[in-house]
Parts: sequence; C-alpha cells; structure tokens
Amino acid sequence: EVQLVESGGGLVQAGGSLRLSCAASGFTFDDYGLGWFRQAPGKEREGVAFVSMTSGSTSYTDSVKGRFTISRGHAKNTVYLEMNNMKPEDTAVYYCAAAMDYDDYIEQGIDGIDYWGKGTLVTVSS
Repeated sequence: EVQLVESGGGLVQAGGSLRLSCAASGFTFDDYGLGWFRQAPGKEREGVAFVSMTSGSTSYTDSVKGRFTISRGHAKNTVYLEMNNMKPEDTAVYYCAAAMDYDDYIEQGIDGIDYWGKGTLVTVSS
C-alpha cells in the first residue's frame, strides 16, 4: 500500500534549523509531486512547499520563501524540507503529501493531494 513516512521533526529554538524527510513508497506516477503541509492547533492545514519529482519545479507559500527549501533526494521517491531561520509561528504538525500529478496540487491546492503521511511535530521555541 501507499506509504508516506516523515522524519526529522522536533524542538528547535527560534532562528535555528531543522530538516524534514519524507519517503514515499507503494506507487509510481508520471509526474507526481511530493511536498509538505502543516497544521497548527486551531488553524487550517496549509501547503508549505511542493516539488515536481520529474521536472523539479517548486512551489512555496509566501511565509516560508527565503527560509525553507524543498528538494528531491537521491532516492526517487524521497523529498526533504530544509527549514532555516525558524520562527515560533512555524510550530505545527508537518505532513508529507503526495499528488499523483504535480499540476493537481498547483491547480487545486489541498484538494489535489492524494496521499498523506501521519505527520511529524515541529516546535519552535521563543
């Protein structure tokens, strides 16, 4: 079955860095995308960063531009999120997400996501 497994969450001080990893397994698509959503208590789940696993095209939410970088790993179905200069408002559960077609995410946002990881908690202390 399809699995998305996240790792790398934890506690970091404001200004620090963390790297999240996601390994996807159990499926293959023509131009799929992998990326990250996050959800803080009382807030809606929002897309953070996404990458096409074929073209390398990326998309970021404005609040993380210049601080976070999404990248493809050496393994075909692996993606990373390098988070730098972290802020308390980055605190959330971060979910790896997969779209069978990268463009589905670009066009539909969260409605374009087909599979979810179980999430990893990131806490940024002030």
